[in-house]
Amino acid sequence: MTPGKKRTTARAIAVAAAGLLALSLTTVLGGTAAAQDTAAATPGENEISSSRNIRQIANIPKQAPFNTEAALGTDIAFTGKYAVVGNYDGFIIYDISRPAKPKIVSQVLCPGSQNDVSVSGDLLFLSTDSSRSDNSCNSTPKPATEKDAWEGIKVFDIKDKANPRYVSAIETKCGSHTNTLVPDKRKQNVYIYVSSYSPNATFPDCQPPHDLISIIKVPVKNPAAAAVVGEPVLFPGGGNGGIPGTFPAPYVTPTSGCHDITAYPEKDLAAGACMGEGVLFDISDREKPRVINTVKDDTNFAFWHSATFNNDGTKVVFTDELGGGGAPACTAAIGQIRGANGVYDITGRGDKRKLEFRSYYKIPRVQTETENCVAHNGSLIPVFGRDIMVQAWYQGGVSVWDFTDSARPVEIAHWERGPYNAGKLVTGGSWSAYYYNGHIYSSDIQKGLDVLELNDWRTFSAQFVRMREFNPQSQGHYLG
Repeated sequence: MTPGKKRTTARAIAVAAAGLLALSLTTVLGGTAAAQDTAAATPGENEISSSRNIRQIANIPKQAPFNTEAALGTDIAFTGKYAVVGNYDGFIIYDISRPAKPKIVSQVLCPGSQNDVSVSGDLLFLSTDSSRSDNSCNSTPKPATEKDAWEGIKVFDIKDKANPRYVSAIETKCGSHTNTLVPDKRKQNVYIYVSSYSPNATFPDCQPPHDLISIIKVPVKNPAAAAVVGEPVLFPGGGNGGIPGTFPAPYVTPTSGCHDITAYPEKDLAAGACMGEGVLFDISDREKPRVINTVKDDTNFAFWHSATFNNDGTKVVFTDELGGGGAPACTAAIGQIRGANGVYDITGRGDKRKLEFRSYYKIPRVQTETENCVAHNGSLIPVFGRDIMVQAWYQGGVSVWDFTDSARPVEIAHWERGPYNAGKLVTGGSWSAYYYNGHIYSSDIQKGLDVLELNDWRTFSAQFVRMREFNPQSQGHYLG
């Protein structure tokens, strides 16, 4: 697949259709049973529990120097036979050519949380959202109140996967919590949409109101010349003012920038999860994204965290990171609506498109008070004719769910570990869970890289979709 695009042949589609028919006749009963056992009891400390249609086939524990509880595993990007996984202290490149036997190819120590990653060809982009003494990988923490403190995007050349090479760095306002890769239509440049937030009047490089994103232009043939080319203001009216409160009480985070943006370049669309609201963008002009519609949910959404389109670009799943990701938001007391996903249909055309709420989805298993759990990062599973997503829920594990009917989403598979520490809450669990070339890859904050195999008739056709590159925040279109 070219960046952001998947291709499949007519023959593969025909084979997939035949396979689906045959498999459905032999496994439909197993698939139904799996759907019925998704509300299983919480397993014991570090015990594994799952529905019958999904299993773990590999785990690579965190290795030194990333093997401490403070070295949190973060997001994943894929290129060819490799998975690149961020960590608060740097990043790791895995060879996943044999999914049941992944291998660490290299580890790069480069502190600067969160170190979310995206890839384009031989380039890796790394987000730094903690104030550092400089832009090098030898930096140390430095207060954001000091003008010469640094936060932003680092660029690496990863042509040699065993020896990644630092290329350049670009400072951005309020740093880079996450980054979204958007290829230019002429393929001469790639753009990075940088999401950041939490301004403070005492921070020289992160001043209120910060109702903007930063756009970095990276010349493909000269990445060292990457630079900020725009800082569009998304909320000229100030955005959602928020509702004060502290978890577990209801609250709404005020809008001051975005937490995450997911682009759908082929559709010239992007969806922004911007703290107090969800946003739909027109990105036909890559340097000048335009807000089409915004939506709020001051009753049930505390923190608009991330977004995923369906393949047709007619729906968006937004996540609510109630409690900031470190809280037990999947308990019986919190319930099934707060800390969930919101499923929205995109209605209308052109500039009259709107986000219309349809339903909430949350995992049906109650978690303990020592398990941080809430909706987090996921991706589509590229099946034909249905909208199915795999998603991380921190210590709530990995959930596979179907939102083809926007108003009636349903879980079809799950996999989880019991509490990382049954005696106290330690931040852990699956940060990101994505489908890539036949398998699910989960970045566990404390346990390293998990590889899962899904065996369900409803997702069988996904095996026929192959990608050469995959950044989950830059969705591609697959044929179906």
